[in-house]
Amino acid sequence: PYRDSDRRSLARSANDWRIAANLRDGFPHPYTEHHARTYLERVRAHWPPLAYAVAADDAVVGGVGILPGEDVHRRTAELGYWLAVPYWGRGIMSRAVREFSTWAFATFDLLRIHASVYHTNPASARVLENAGFQFEGRLRSSVVKYGRVADQWLYARIRRPPRSR
Repeated sequence: PYRDSDRRSLARSANDWRIAANLRDGFPHPYTEHHARTYLERVRAHWPPLAYAVAADDAVVGGVGILPGEDVHRRTAELGYWLAVPYWGRGIMSRAVREFSTWAFATFDLLRIHASVYHTNPASARVLENAGFQFEGRLRSSVVKYGRVADQWLYARIRRPPRSR
């Protein structure tokens, strides 16, 4: 789980335009210690946690979390994740997403976890595929990021029902 003491390393790792370019506008750039403090206050208010830090050498180098659905979507959640650039391409996030998703299914009694990635970020799509998510479709012209219209690719992982005898 995130700790109050993670503020500096979170701000340092998250402050890269290459990360912000692949996430929603709510993930700011530049990413300051003020942003980190606000984020930590929000995520630490939930128990069980909805988000976890990805850490290396006792420093935050990424994060993974869910946003639970409401009403008829109450047993679904949207997944989000990011990783500091020096750690890209090592399989770290695929492992984090796989393990976090397994934990989230058990902890929150979810049926489905979904995530969408911009079509300009195939590496993120590979993260999801390596973590057991399946491609469900293309959401055409569904986002505007930095003034450009982009498609998203939708992925989901479904909790396996118990086996019957």
